[in-house]
Amino acid sequence: MRLLAVLWALFLFYPLLASNSYAIGLGVMFCINLMLIASLNLIMGYCGQISLCHGGFFGLGAYVSGVLSAKYGVSAPIGIAAAVMLTGCASLLIALPALRLRGHYLAMATLGFNAILSVLFVELVGLTGGPNGLSGIEPIVLAGFSFDTDVRFFYLAWLSALVVMAAILNLTYSRIGRAVVSLSGNEIGASSLGVNTYGLKVQIFVVSATVAAFSGSLFAHFNLFASPETFSFFTSVLLVVMVAVGGWGKYWGALFGALVFTLVPEYLRAFHDVELLVFGLSMIVVLMFFPDGLAGMTQRALAFARARIRPMLSTAPKEGPNHG
Repeated sequence: MRLLAVLWALFLFYPLLASNSYAIGLGVMFCINLMLIASLNLIMGYCGQISLCHGGFFGLGAYVSGVLSAKYGVSAPIGIAAAVMLTGCASLLIALPALRLRGHYLAMATLGFNAILSVLFVELVGLTGGPNGLSGIEPIVLAGFSFDTDVRFFYLAWLSALVVMAAILNLTYSRIGRAVVSLSGNEIGASSLGVNTYGLKVQIFVVSATVAAFSGSLFAHFNLFASPETFSFFTSVLLVVMVAVGGWGKYWGALFGALVFTLVPEYLRAFHDVELLVFGLSMIVVLMFFPDGLAGMTQRALAFARARIRPMLSTAPKEGPNHG
């Protein structure tokens, strides 16, 4: 993980290298997408449970903090905290009955909740602005310092993503994290060893949802606008695809998934009407030929390189002492 620390430290200088505000904005969105995909990977990759409502939790966090800011003048930190707590409660109410289901039944249950949220985002016009979206969201202000520029917000998003990724790393190496990973391998076996599989799934589901809500709140206060189209069912499906493309249950998978989720749509804008077609075909190719995702492909490439380099180093002639 030293490599991750080095890369993340170097990423801190990204605003100095970015050519314009648009490029810095992409850096902010990468940090937000990283937290979003990493949290979904936690429940789907590590825990082995299907969730098709992550886009809804993302939107719930954005709209709760956005409405409190735009409609009621609540400060952003309080609004974000309220959004995270409300989403946590909502996800708990969904998790308690839904996580007793498995497979496609669980997928349909979470899909239904996402559909309900999508309807609420559109129909509660007085609060959310309806199809036109919610405007008037205020920037985040902490201790009198306003994150009202792309550069300032980048450092906030950078720090937030660092904390989330470090927390997930610590979790995976803990006793609870090993129990979580055992659920995706063999839930019955984990239960026979004394793991409270149902309680653990509920806890991870709630944690995943609250991180998604936090990401949504940052998204709303960065763009100062929220639209229901951003948090539709299509977003939830696309996030699942990004977890698969990055690598199921792989720590580096979220990083690769966030890169694809942030950069590929920008490059495909030139295709206009066939953008979704090209994007979908590209994802199918990746999933067919690289089932472990981009993270797994990278790990195999590095392992192959080490296997080829080590024999060369071990057989290289060594210079002896010069007695001449």
